[in-house]
Amino acid sequence: MMTESFGTPKTALSEEIVQAFDVLKKQDSVRHAFDFLEADNDRTTEEQIELTEVEAPTFEETEKGKLFARKLIELGIEDVQTDKVGNVFGIRRGSGNGPKLVICAHLDTVFPRGTDVKARREGTRVYAPGISDDGRGLASVLTIVRALNEANLHTVGDLVIGATVGEEGLGDLIGVKTLFANRSDIDGFISIEPGPPDRITYLGAGSKRYKVTFEGPGGHSFGNFGTPSPIHALGRAISKIADLDVPLHPKTTFNVGLINGGTSVNTIAETAETVIDMRSTSQAELEKLETKVLGLIREAAEAENRRWKKADAITVRLERVGDRPAGSQSPDSEIVQSAAAAGLAMGFRPILEGASSTDSNIPIHLGIPAVTLGGGGEFGGAHTLNEYYDPTNAHLGVQKILLTILGLVGLADTTSPLLPSIK
Repeated sequence: MMTESFGTPKTALSEEIVQAFDVLKKQDSVRHAFDFLEADNDRTTEEQIELTEVEAPTFEETEKGKLFARKLIELGIEDVQTDKVGNVFGIRRGSGNGPKLVICAHLDTVFPRGTDVKARREGTRVYAPGISDDGRGLASVLTIVRALNEANLHTVGDLVIGATVGEEGLGDLIGVKTLFANRSDIDGFISIEPGPPDRITYLGAGSKRYKVTFEGPGGHSFGNFGTPSPIHALGRAISKIADLDVPLHPKTTFNVGLINGGTSVNTIAETAETVIDMRSTSQAELEKLETKVLGLIREAAEAENRRWKKADAITVRLERVGDRPAGSQSPDSEIVQSAAAAGLAMGFRPILEGASSTDSNIPIHLGIPAVTLGGGGEFGGAHTLNEYYDPTNAHLGVQKILLTILGLVGLADTTSPLLPSIK
């Protein structure tokens, strides 16, 4: 998960939505579910540890996916299936007359195979790589299902419940991309990440990443002097990219994150590589930046060849290794209003976050209402070996998510769905 905050937009709450959450929070069944979530907090933390201690590097989520699937089945989720990329999803059916809402977290972590993921406790904190991102999300999904079952809450709309793969890094959101490529019946989407209950992510920061390889004949630095150098071409490219002007709003960025090449100090390299990251909150600006950067890379190869008057000595290969689309939706959309109103009903001041790169990018880009919400508790050190999670009052996060869910899909015989249905 990556977040960039650059403003404090607000959502205007409609009277209909405020009244719906006022009704929901007064229901005995909802209060029962809230009490259960608070009582279930310690158990949820233990389950979070259990899931975290199963290694799940991006593209290697199978073992954790099997465990998560078993847990969903044990909780009565129907038709639990694992798709071709490793996503695990099932359904908790409503009355059949409402929208379909996805509730999910992601299985993968940023840590490579062999990382020590054994949890340790220090005071109120639990330390383990992946314990928060996205161990908290996975555990939140499960405790919410338990609360729905315990309080016998029947929704109007269906809940599509599960976990995705490939959310992190070069996973490139392959899980959620595959989910939406194979389904056209999803009306809304909630992904759960670590974070406090007052924050709502509703914008998707897009990114494009390229591995760039310059290639040439190479040779001895003295004997073959005058042979165009891939490393020199790479240097020219980096210099040109570094001088680019990009807009502050919509926020647009670039970074040369990795470079590699050469064999010795007295060798003209045969290859030089770099990996470039480009991001924007605007899909149009992202595509403009992509065009400029790729053009500058080709110009750099041509400039190195011209310098030594040896046409085509340096060639360049471009491999796109990441493509996360940007997306935006109105802060006044039903899903954003519902998440905000649920928080207000619980006494939180809702904060609309800046654009993030999460599973919600894909549905937002496709025009499907989506938010990413925090599972509660305190966390820190995400994506480091010192990542930690503190479960103190973490139940507030999942209470807020549960209330948001009930508002969006409706509580049978109590409230109608706030989420529009595509049917």
